Amino acid sequence: MHSPDPMLIEDLVAANRILVDHGVMQAYGHVSARDLKNPERYWLARAMPPVLVTADDLLEFDLDSRPVRPAAPKLYAERAIHGEIFRARPDVVCVVHSHCESLIPFCNTDVKLRPMVGNAGFIGHGAPVFDIRDIDDSGDMNVCTAEQGRGLARSLGAHPLCLMRGHGVVVVGASIREAVRRAVISDANARLQLQALRLGPVKYLTEVEIAYAAKRSGHDTDRGWDLWKKQVLEKI
Repeated sequence: MHSPDPMLIEDLVAANRILVDHGVMQAYGHVSARDLKNPERYWLARAMPPVLVTADDLLEFDLDSRPVRPAAPKLYAERAIHGEIFRARPDVVCVVHSHCESLIPFCNTDVKLRPMVGNAGFIGHGAPVFDIRDIDDSGDMNVCTAEQGRGLARSLGAHPLCLMRGHGVVVVGASIREAVRRAVISDANARLQLQALRLGPVKYLTEVEIAYAAKRSGHDTDRGWDLWKKQVLEKI
């Protein structure tokens, strides 16, 4: 075990609180960050409500989602989500898993989550959906094993997010800031799409607009982050 980048730890603590502050996570859900000094390791809190996470609660894991420090405290059962996505996607630095309520209708119907506004262009032509029954039909919808985590990572593919039938969503990014921004925007976009569907045919982003958004991926992630981080740190 080694000392992580202090800014990574500070941002990971802030990410937990920002996601709760925006209603993306409540008592449940978790967010992790790859260790940039050692890409085969990642940091994730012990099992606890995200809004209460501090730097002392963050633990180091290998990609098999085993804690590096022995005799670790109670851990999130679904940490395989993080380890297997980090293993499958070397480009990913941050993984957010939430049960965001606005997204559940798109997890459980044939209506695709599609981008309503320019800053949601990363959603593309429709978010993929992972159905755990394709891997394990035992009735447990939690992703707790490496095999289940690998199945989720395959459904995610190269996408920035993947819905989980009857469960929630995973959102990834090349930085903590990007993943948090995408998680917040995905929630807002879902609420807008549900409102628009009540009014009639919806004009989603075009192929050209989605391609333009992809070219600007990662652009201007600091503006929202700087505000959101200041807001949550002032509440501590």
